[in-house]
Amino acid sequence: MTADALTIELRRALARLARTPRLLVACDYDGTLAPIVADPKRAAPIPESVTALRSLAAMPATTTAVISGRALRDLAVLSRLPAEVHLVGSHGSEFDVGFVHDLTPAQKELHETLRIELEALVDGRPGVHLEAKPAGIAVHVRWASAEVAQEILAAVIDGPRRWAGVTTTEGKGMIELSAVPSDKGAALDALRHQVGATAAVFLGDDLTDERAFARLTGPDVGIKVGDGHSAAANRIQDTTAVAMALAFLVEERKLWLFGEDAVPIERLSMLSNGQSVALLTPDARVTWMCHPEPDSAAVFADLLGGPPAGYFSIRPERNGRPLGQRYLPGTMTVETRWSQLLVTDYLVHLDEVNRTDLIRAVSGRSRAVVEFAPRPEFGQVRVRLERVPDGLRVLGTSDPWVLRAPGVDWDITTDGMFPTARAVLEPDGGEILLELRCGTDDLGPSVIEEPERRRRASVWWSQWLATLRLPGVQRELVARSALTLRALCHSETGAILAAATTSLPEEIGGVRNWDYRFCWLRDAAMTARTLVALGSTGEADAFLCWLHGVLETVSGPERLHPLYTIRGSTLGPEAVIDTLPGYAGSRPVRISNAANQQVQLDVFGPVVELVVDLAERRGELTDPDWRMVQAMAEAVLRRWHEPDNGIWEERGRPRHQVYSKVMCWVTLDRAVRLAARYARRADPAWAPLREQIAAEVLDRGWNAELGCFTTAYGGTDLDAATLHIGLSGLLAPDDERFQATVTAIEAELRSGSTVYRYNRDDALPGGEGGFHLCASWLVEAYLGCGRRTEAEELFQQIVDAAGPTGLLPEEYDPITERSLGNHPQAYSHLGLIRCAILLDAVS
Repeated sequence: MTADALTIELRRALARLARTPRLLVACDYDGTLAPIVADPKRAAPIPESVTALRSLAAMPATTTAVISGRALRDLAVLSRLPAEVHLVGSHGSEFDVGFVHDLTPAQKELHETLRIELEALVDGRPGVHLEAKPAGIAVHVRWASAEVAQEILAAVIDGPRRWAGVTTTEGKGMIELSAVPSDKGAALDALRHQVGATAAVFLGDDLTDERAFARLTGPDVGIKVGDGHSAAANRIQDTTAVAMALAFLVEERKLWLFGEDAVPIERLSMLSNGQSVALLTPDARVTWMCHPEPDSAAVFADLLGGPPAGYFSIRPERNGRPLGQRYLPGTMTVETRWSQLLVTDYLVHLDEVNRTDLIRAVSGRSRAVVEFAPRPEFGQVRVRLERVPDGLRVLGTSDPWVLRAPGVDWDITTDGMFPTARAVLEPDGGEILLELRCGTDDLGPSVIEEPERRRRASVWWSQWLATLRLPGVQRELVARSALTLRALCHSETGAILAAATTSLPEEIGGVRNWDYRFCWLRDAAMTARTLVALGSTGEADAFLCWLHGVLETVSGPERLHPLYTIRGSTLGPEAVIDTLPGYAGSRPVRISNAANQQVQLDVFGPVVELVVDLAERRGELTDPDWRMVQAMAEAVLRRWHEPDNGIWEERGRPRHQVYSKVMCWVTLDRAVRLAARYARRADPAWAPLREQIAAEVLDRGWNAELGCFTTAYGGTDLDAATLHIGLSGLLAPDDERFQATVTAIEAELRSGSTVYRYNRDDALPGGEGGFHLCASWLVEAYLGCGRRTEAEELFQQIVDAAGPTGLLPEEYDPITERSLGNHPQAYSHLGLIRCAILLDAVS
């Protein structure tokens, strides 16, 4: 049988069903999994159906079951289905996890009376037989003559069927009388409730299956096997088609759960205009874009959900492989090239708020296929596409969207939920423009011609880059890292993103998937400080102005949250989008971040260090910056003694983290020094407390048995962040205690090209990769200890981990040799820049 056995409507229904978060797949046995045969004891299931059920049962968030009229014992023996497939017998009266109803004495008596009465009725009647079950008796007349069958059924219906307490189930050539209620629909509901299924499919051929079909609602799918009236919305012909339907569901479910071959994270390129960001795959598919802000809901979330989550692709009609992808030098404009086809992508620099314009220029001589599949709100909102003379309108969104594409002939199809527009372009040596405009319904030509907009987009970045003083070490990669950091800065507000994405996993298939599309005080201060080191102070000024605004919203600086939205507001509750399967099947996909509610006492130190470097660059300390220092120092005075969750935001019990205490020391130390250098009045409590914190860290943070500083007071575990006890200046680099700590961390946490944060139980399942930031700290520690060769080698390994266009995500797994975590990550790029500056200074 060919694929035509499944209608296009059924395939679409099954494809939609496969994308449900928790799926229940249930079916009848006789006439569905197994063909009807003369001897019911020889009814064996089709092997392909068994294979499909086994495959589905092995998938996460997927449950399979067979709900049959047969007695559970007989069903188990005959079907020989694997234990992963739940079995329900006697039309729902028996479950494989135990008999649902313990028969009361009265029910046992009724069961026995039924058996005696029915045996007498069928005695000597050819083609009629009884099937005794734990709770009932089935009378089978399928193989009797029509006259005998009619006579027997009439006798049963007029006789014991009418007895008090008897439940009747009628099927093809069969009637069953039970001493307890039995209903396939109720059994399906029980299974659905037990496993928490968000949608179910049921396949069946018998009249008894109609009760199950009647329970299907919403996204559920019912499939009737064979002829006859049915409440099921879909129909297939026979058991062979059942096997095909299940096999189709296997492939669709597998694709949704585990994704297609996921693009390596480091190979993704980022577009930015200083307001919005988007990610491109190496073959020019827009795989991630949010609107109107980078921390808003996604328009395209293919990165986390595959094609059903939204994408915007351009490729050669003949499906050739790309020859390469690159940034135009000194810009955030990306070119993707195939033989005789070039796609140029950039985000337009606009003065309008809540507006995102993506321009895609297609040139060359090869025909190109464009597919436009917007899926607003992570695919939670249904939209329609409307063809208009100059392009497409996206209808059903809160903000207007249009795709301007004059002269392009679009074909719009739907999967039953979402539309996709497809067109074939023929550049024929010229250039065809596609302009996605989010936040406007204007489809007219722009006031500014496209070549000028492209030029302005390039110049905006290249002119900024020209102001930087770049080190000689890895100069081009440092320039790309600097551009990446600037691209994570939100020009309008001054906020700085930790990364451009959410939920890219720290372990493939794992649960350590977090939303980094926000402004962490620590990360932002470190990013701005790195750009100050390269000669750009505008980002630092803007961030500090943003932070002043945030301070006005809290009762005191010690009440600052560790992170805020781009607009400076507190985050909403952390939530899961369970309709997205995650990158390479790594679930859950999270939005927002519960770390927002944590205590992280280290955040004040990086802010004050930023002010120090900014004042050094300017030659003066401004009054607003001094007020910022005073606020951070005040926060330390009030809370330094508390345990906290630390830089790594562990979700377990807070501890007295050594790194956090060191950063409290840094806050006061830099504040005292700033006051002395710029003739400002220091709080008299600052200097004594600075000495008190230092003494406490050196005493309680040191583990004499291990011979090194540990993660927290009284602890035995190590943490790469503890390197800051020397990197901050609390201890001199040549201090034996610092050098011993460097050696201990190297031994326990370094693995070849990377350095892990720690090696301890952090109350989360699974593992993670090594952090590029931690590797950069170890490079700096090596240099401080005079180990230049090792520093250069480790730095080169960080460099080698960068993707083809120079971007770095958060982590690297040295075992699988793949990148992990959100991308691109500010931490990774600022660490690379810091190492290059230090290596350049000592060369």
